[in-house]
Amino acid sequence: MVSTATTGTASENEGEPTETTVDVKATGHVRRELGWSRREFTFEGTTLRAFLEAFFAEYDVRDLLIAETEADASAHGWVRPPADLPGTWRKNPEGEQSRAYARICINGRFNEHLGGFDAELHDGDRVALIYPFMFCC
Repeated sequence: MVSTATTGTASENEGEPTETTVDVKATGHVRRELGWSRREFTFEGTTLRAFLEAFFAEYDVRDLLIAETEADASAHGWVRPPADLPGTWRKNPEGEQSRAYARICINGRFNEHLGGFDAELHDGDRVALIYPFMFCC
């Protein structure tokens, strides 16, 4: 059961946990591991954090999506990024990042742009768990 103290799942008016039903879409390695690409999922809470806790308790795909260290979250490429990156860059804090090449989206937007793991979810939202197949030469 998800703790209401850490995930903000208690309804302020009623003091009862709130259930949210989202449409989960899985791609690539996540889809292969789950054995399905789309399914509704109901959990106690209203945040991405509450969803992930409940989802990972039922489906063992946490290691495919969540980076434990900064090194797990960073891709190592040939090009060094410029010191002054254009635009606004947001990154989830360490321990709340997706693995390199894996992404978690809410209604087609990266979770980093919606509040990270504290992003609010509503009934009918689409949560995409993306970890594409990648092949090299």
